Amino acid sequence: MAHHKSAKKRIRQAAKRRLHNRYYAKTTRNAIKKLRELTDKKEAEALLPEVIGLIDKLAKRNILHKKNASNKKSKLQLFVNSL
Repeated sequence: MAHHKSAKKRIRQAAKRRLHNRYYAKTTRNAIKKLRELTDKKEAEALLPEVIGLIDKLAKRNILHKKNASNKKSKLQLFVNSL
C-alpha cells in the first residue's frame, strides 16, 4: 500500500482515468459492432463518420494506438464499401 500522499493521489487519479477510458473504449466497441451488423449501405454510410470520430478520439487520448485506430478505420471503410 502507498505511504506517501502523492502516491495515494496517483492511485486515485489512475482509478478515475481507467474508469473514464473504459467507458469510452466500450462505447466505441459497441458502435463498431452496431456498424458491422448493418446490411443497408445508406445506414452504414451515415453511421461511419460518427464511428470514425469515436476511434480518432480514442487515438488522440492514447487509449488506442494511432496505427491500431488507422487499421480499424480502414477495415470499417472497406466493410461499408463492400455493402
